Amino acid sequence: MSELRDLYQEVILDHNRSPRNFGHLDDANRRADGHNPLCGDRLDVTVKVVEGVVTDLRFKGSGCAISKASASLMTEAVKGKTIDEFNELFDYFHRLVTDETLSVDERALGKLAVFSGVRDYPARVKCAILAWHTLKSAVSDSQEVVSTE
Repeated sequence: MSELRDLYQEVILDHNRSPRNFGHLDDANRRADGHNPLCGDRLDVTVKVVEGVVTDLRFKGSGCAISKASASLMTEAVKGKTIDEFNELFDYFHRLVTDETLSVDERALGKLAVFSGVRDYPARVKCAILAWHTLKSAVSDSQEVVSTE
C-alpha cells in the first residue's frame, strides 16, 4: 500500500505541475463549467464530440493539486472514447474514489488507479470528481454550472 501512496503523490504532483490538455479547445462543440465551493476549485471543460466519440478535450481553471491532476488524467483517459465508454469510466472512477470495498484494477484504470487513495480523505473526493462531473455535463450538452455541493 505504501508503494501506491508514493505513486499517488508522484502522479498527482506531476499532473498538477504540468497538466496535460490544459487550455481552451477552439473547435469544441460542447463545454461546461464546474465549481467546488468547498475549496474554490473552478474548471472549464471544452470538448469536441464527433459521431459519439470524444475526439479532443481540454480544461482550464484553477484548483487544488487533486482537482487539477484529476482533470489532467481524465483528459488523457477519455480522449478517443465513445460517450458510452466515458460514462462507464465515469461510473467506475466515481466508485473508485468513494467505495472502500472496490478492488482496484490497475490494468483497466492505468494511472487513474492512484485516485483510490482519495477515498481515505472524504473531503478530497469532491476535488477528484469535479472534472468528471463537469465533463459529464459537457458531453450531455447541459447548460448548468456543475457544483459539487
